[in-house]
Order: sequence, then structure tokens, then C-alpha cells
Amino acid sequence: MAEYCLVMTTCPNQQEADQITAALLKQQLAACIQQQAVSSHYVWQNKQEQSSEILLLIKTTRHCYPMLEAEILKLHSYDTPEIIQLPIEAGFADYLQWVKDSCR
Repeated sequence: MAEYCLVMTTCPNQQEADQITAALLKQQLAACIQQQAVSSHYVWQNKQEQSSEILLLIKTTRHCYPMLEAEILKLHSYDTPEIIQLPIEAGFADYLQWVKDSCR
């Protein structure tokens, strides 16, 4: 199983994205977090929706994932936030070592 992972979540606005980003980095639950504005299209409560969101791409380790998920849930305003963990199967060894060294 992969030691490293990418976690994706979306936030309703820049303020919440910045708050989650700062908390995860301060607690060393992530090595790097990229933010990108996205247009999300989805069905929620049987209604087709569209919203502007901020996507967070969070580089971390599998070991940190449970604590990272709990912190996102604590700070997130959505009832059911997107929190998806994707394994990183391979990558530049020096970068992956940096991720490992940056996370507790």
C-alpha cells in the first residue's frame, strides 16, 4: 500500500480554504496544499447544482490521513464535504522524502 497520498477537498470560499490550509500545515498534517478555483456541478438532494468552490490538493502521508480528515471535518462548513484520499504510487524520491519529513 502506498505510503503517500493526495487528499482532495473543496471549500465554499477562499476564507474557509485558507483556514483549513493554515490548520493542516500548522499541525504538520500536510506538506503542501495547492488551492485552485473550480466550478463544481453535482446533484444534491435531488436537485442539480452548480457552485464556485476552492479545490484543495493536499499532499500528505497515509499515517496522517485520519487526523487530517478529522481536522477538515472540524473546520468545514458543508454537512457532507468531499474528502477523497488518492494513493501516490510513485514520484520523485526527493519530493516524497520531503513530504514524509514535513508531516508528523
